[in-house]
Formats: sequence, C-alpha cells, structure tokens
Amino acid sequence: MESATLRRLPPLSGAVQLGLIFGLLLLAAIAWAVTGNRMDGMDAGPATDLGGLGFWVTVWIVMMAAMMFPSIAPMVLTYARIEEGKRQAGEATEAGATALFVSGYLLTWAAVGLIGYAIIEGARALDLGFLAWDGGGPYVAGAVIVAAGIYELTPFKDACLRNCRNPLMFLTANWRDGRLGALNLGVEHGAWCVGCCWGLMAALFALGVMSVGWMALIAALIAIEKLLPWRALANRGVALLLIVLGLGVAFFADDVPGLTMPDSPEAQAAMESMGMGGESSSGGSMSGAPKGGAMNDEEMGGSGSMPSDGR
Repeated sequence: MESATLRRLPPLSGAVQLGLIFGLLLLAAIAWAVTGNRMDGMDAGPATDLGGLGFWVTVWIVMMAAMMFPSIAPMVLTYARIEEGKRQAGEATEAGATALFVSGYLLTWAAVGLIGYAIIEGARALDLGFLAWDGGGPYVAGAVIVAAGIYELTPFKDACLRNCRNPLMFLTANWRDGRLGALNLGVEHGAWCVGCCWGLMAALFALGVMSVGWMALIAALIAIEKLLPWRALANRGVALLLIVLGLGVAFFADDVPGLTMPDSPEAQAAMESMGMGGESSSGGSMSGAPKGGAMNDEEMGGSGSMPSDGR
C-alpha cells in the first residue's frame, strides 16, 4: 500500500470503533452460549467422538467465532481504519468489506476443522490398540500437548505470532482492494493465525474438544499471546503451561483438574447422550467411542442435541 495512504490513516470515530468491538464481542458471546448449549454433556475426554461431519463443521465454526473473535478485534479495527483512510482520500471502497475479511478468516479455520475431523476419524477407523486409555492413550495425549508447548518456542511460531500481533504491518504488506480482496486477505490472515495457534488447537483435541472448560482455557491462552504487551513473556509462559499440562496428562491424568477420563462414568454418559453408548473405553481408542453407533433423529432431537447426518 502506498505510504501516502498510510500517512492519512485516520482514527475511527468512537461510535464506529465501539460498534465494531461490541459487534465482535456480542457475536463471540452468542457463539459461547450456543457452544455451551450444543456441547452440554458431550465431553468424553481426550479425542472425544466428533459426531457426524455436518454437525462437526457447524460446531467447529461456532467454536472458532467464540474463541477467536475477541483476539482478532485489533486486526478488524485496523482493517476498518485503512478502509476509512481510503474513503477520505477519495479512493473507491466496497461496502461490506470488513465482514468479508472476517468471513475469509473463518473459512480458513473451517478448513482446519475438516483436517482435524479427518485425522481423528481416520485414527478411530484404524482402531489402533495402543491408543486405548489403559494403554498408551495418556502418553499420546500428553505428548501432543507437550509438542504444542515446544512449538511455542520455534521460529515459525514467532513469525506467525508477529503477523497476528501487528495488524498494520500485516495489512499494509498484503492489502488487496475490493470485496474479493477482502475475502482473500481474511483467508491469508487466517492462515497466519493457524500457523500461530494450531498447536493450541491440537492440545484442545488432546484434552477434550467438546469441553467448554478446556475451550475457555485455550481461548484465554490465545488472547494472552495476541493481546498482552509482553509478547516474549506471554509466549514462554504459555509454552511452560502446556509442557507442564502435557506431562500431567501423561503421568498423572487422574489428578489433572477438569480432565474427563475416557473410561469414566462421565465419559460413558457423554457417549450415551450422543447415541454411542455401550462399551468401555478401556479396550478402544482414547475416546473409547464404539464403532458404528447410530445417531438417529429421535436420539439427536431436542435443544442442544446432536443432529443426525447418517453417520
């Protein structure tokens, strides 16, 4: 983008700025409420069954809105400032570009949700015995979380985090005009955000992706890294927390607060609420969900229940 445009970059009016922040936070709050309602009673611990593809995609996108919208507020505000600067300079702008920017961001995370679904369901289809919770399951889950902590200290993580924490640097280096440009720019920002946060999301899968409590923790860690002024301290603190948590899951899983054991009555109740009940997880994968559990419309009907997609 031209330097002259940058020099004319205006502050947003108080009403516009508050409107954008309030809108993002309101959407995040609604997403948290919907997520809590949909996931109530579904936490079966590490590698929880994800349900049918249609259900999962919907839930995942709502989860991303809940977890990410507060931390991308500075990026969205800066995008709106650049648009305002272009308008004041007499350059053409497109209505709805900011919304398309956010939509592109969510599209990238939707693709990540599909990849996560394929990995979890593929592992479940293989029925790998070493993933049983009374076998290597705790060590695998713990190793994923420790690996996420180690990734926090890598140069690639640092590069991705810099792009997420410096909205003006990212937007001016990659700016594209028009609605399609806004959508593409949102997708690109989403890709940098994935590079920054994929380890934290992997940790969420290892802890129990249907747990609102673990969701809240991961969302808080993302916000800490992206928003606090002490970038290095926040990054290393998150890394240390993940490594300690991963070791706890691997060697002291019963003592980790908030962790649902896949072979516990709570996990069994969660599977039954999803129409998956019957077998203990001690002989299956980390989640212990038996194969071939039908989810018919009657079982999945009602508020907050899982819809059937023929799985």
